[in-house]
Amino acid sequence: MVRRFALFDSVTRKLNRAKRLQDEGKAPQAFSLLAKMARSGVPEAAYRVGQCYLSGQGTPSSLEDGARWTYQAAQAGISEACFTLATLFAMGVPKGFDPSLPASGGDGLYGRYDREETEDYQPDFSQARFWAEKGAEAGHVEAQALLGHIFNHGPDEIQDREAARHWYGEAVRGGSLQAALGLGLILLDEATDDDQRAHAMAHLQRAAEGGIGLASAAMGWIYEHGACGQERDAGKAARCYRMAADQDIPSAQARYGLMLLKGVGVETNVVQAESWLRRAAYGGDAEAAALLGDLYIRGEDFLRRPAEAARWYEFAAEQQHTPAARVLAVLYLTGTGVIRDEKKAAYWFSHAAALGDRHADADLGNLVLAGVAHPEEEQKNLQQRLRVQAEGGDLLGAFNLGVCLAQGVGGSSDEAKAFYWLGLAREGVVNAQYWYGRMLFEGRGVAMDQQSGLIWMDKAARQGMPEACASVAQVLVTGQVGGVKDHARALELYHQAADAGLPEAYFSLGAMYGGGHDVPADVPRARECFEEAAQRGHGLGQMMLGRYLMKGLGGEEDREQARYWLQQAVRQGIQQAQHLLDSLDRPSEHEESSVDTVEDKTDP
Repeated sequence: MVRRFALFDSVTRKLNRAKRLQDEGKAPQAFSLLAKMARSGVPEAAYRVGQCYLSGQGTPSSLEDGARWTYQAAQAGISEACFTLATLFAMGVPKGFDPSLPASGGDGLYGRYDREETEDYQPDFSQARFWAEKGAEAGHVEAQALLGHIFNHGPDEIQDREAARHWYGEAVRGGSLQAALGLGLILLDEATDDDQRAHAMAHLQRAAEGGIGLASAAMGWIYEHGACGQERDAGKAARCYRMAADQDIPSAQARYGLMLLKGVGVETNVVQAESWLRRAAYGGDAEAAALLGDLYIRGEDFLRRPAEAARWYEFAAEQQHTPAARVLAVLYLTGTGVIRDEKKAAYWFSHAAALGDRHADADLGNLVLAGVAHPEEEQKNLQQRLRVQAEGGDLLGAFNLGVCLAQGVGGSSDEAKAFYWLGLAREGVVNAQYWYGRMLFEGRGVAMDQQSGLIWMDKAARQGMPEACASVAQVLVTGQVGGVKDHARALELYHQAADAGLPEAYFSLGAMYGGGHDVPADVPRARECFEEAAQRGHGLGQMMLGRYLMKGLGGEEDREQARYWLQQAVRQGIQQAQHLLDSLDRPSEHEESSVDTVEDKTDP
């Protein structure tokens, strides 16, 4: 008997010594001591060796070796080991992994587990349930909470709402805040009167006050939407979201950021909103990434960074965020924040359409105008699909079919039929109004009627379609219809189109501010507009920016930058840019005559 107590005392002293070594930062020495005890059959030492492998403390980390030693401790009845093993199986282990088998290759206890990380890791909820039950039945509170979670959220064949409620309840009585969250959500879902809802909310409140971020996020959603019998309260929602945001819950960071942005439930603060949205996006929240894109493309001047917007839209689009995919397509189509690339625009429009965005199909007209090529077979299939939609009364399908027929996509061009289908779609699709008006204006498939054509294009412009705004503005500048000119409204329309990112609208603004129109000349502003057009790949804009830089118009002279932009314009086939480039290093009368010729071409 004395010998037995002496042995027990020796094991206890060695375990305590190993713990002291770990506390002192001497992890390898602690691991060596624990390893010897584990090999001699001490369950507590086996559990601690498993922890060392799992955390990489004193030995290279290895999930498999950690699970094997934890398994030995769990077999001996250590409840903490049962919980750890259940957690490992719930999170995922290599397919077919059996912790009862020794490590392959004879690595042994001290060997480095350096297997290529190519195994197919997947959860094993059957094993997770088995070991969680062992720990739970032994009174381990965290195992009880985990078992409740497995019964509540596991595969269909394991789910058992009554068992989940029981084990969550046991864990709550043991003080588990995670279990309070799980039980609260179950009770809310089952509640049928105010008393039951209040009881459920009390569990959520307890979890939230204990620092469980998901509980705070859930309460934020409940107050924001007035769900589960609670009155809608934006202030309470904002406070709950903030609590969850502080606990690094990305979805709550996104919601709180949006509330700060809109001033809902909290005072508007764009700077803080941007900060929270960024944190949420870095945490993988696609909605936050899309909101950041919106903020950088349309927000306050100090936040307007189109290139940054494009980056976040792409991040969101890659996570299947449908609106972000469509906006990204528009950015590539207009060259806003990215190098203009019609093929990438086509890809992201197609991506958005595949995700179910019917509006993405409405941009088919823009893609056709941009000259995006599609394989012949794909074009035929597209026209057939659109014909079925159009004949079924779908206005968007009618518009797209009209565009295909007008441009010969998927077959030969038939402008008369195109005009028919666009006419059917014009009352319900803004883009159709523009195309219908344009065909009337140009006499394509119908007798030319510029007055009626302008009316329809103007309807689309008044609803914000950028191309319609630019086209109507052009007519108002030139007085092409009835000799009527309205440069003030044309300027307003060009601004509207430019705000939407249309490169040619920026060029036209530069031309109007440059002088010779019925609006006050503003040469510095003209230079800014030409620069915006140039950055978006507009050839004439690049030429005019080069000229302004060469002559120091609207700002400082910069001949090197002038050379760069003129060269860009030449690459796009702008012959007048070559004349300016030739004269850059030899100012003469020839330069002046070349410039005069250029100025004649800058009408919007």
